[in-house]
Amino acid sequence: GPMKPFNATVLLVTALLFAAPALAGAPYHHMHMTATDPAAAAAWYHEHMGGELVRDGQAVLYDDVLVIWFKKDAGFEGSDGSSVDHIGFSFEDLGAKMASYEAAGVKILSEPIDVRGMFKFAFVEDPWGAKIEVMEDHDTLGFHHIHLKGPEPEKTFDWYESSFGGERTQYKGMLPALLYDDVWLLVQGSSEEM
Repeated sequence: GPMKPFNATVLLVTALLFAAPALAGAPYHHMHMTATDPAAAAAWYHEHMGGELVRDGQAVLYDDVLVIWFKKDAGFEGSDGSSVDHIGFSFEDLGAKMASYEAAGVKILSEPIDVRGMFKFAFVEDPWGAKIEVMEDHDTLGFHHIHLKGPEPEKTFDWYESSFGGERTQYKGMLPALLYDDVWLLVQGSSEEM
């Protein structure tokens, strides 16, 4: 679908990711996601991505990061191609995780790729259309990253850093990133033509 307007994107993502303006190095607090059935979505993420079911089964806690589901209407598009392209979770053994997904009928978008022996990744999709990167990164297990897509990644990084702090760095020396405790914020460029 068409790209959402960039300013609306920044405001939306800000409202979703951070509880309040944070100091440098402060952790992510929470993230909002949508599904036609929030309780079913929270249960699905708990089953397939780990974490602890909280808030009467409407949210999952990953260490210090709370993921909260809200009801959306049927027909609403998933995350792929929107300003939030995907979120990522990291596991001890990606091969075993992928086998469990296959057995459970989870929609697999891509098979695992090993990046220079540093980490492995693949993509799956939740039943509500959100794209999820599943990884094997032993440095950061659990809720791993949120990956934004926008026309001017440097400006996006600058805005998040000036608004919320974080450590400007590179993920595995490869991808520009902001690090909040042990959650990565990644931004990938996009254009209207993509």
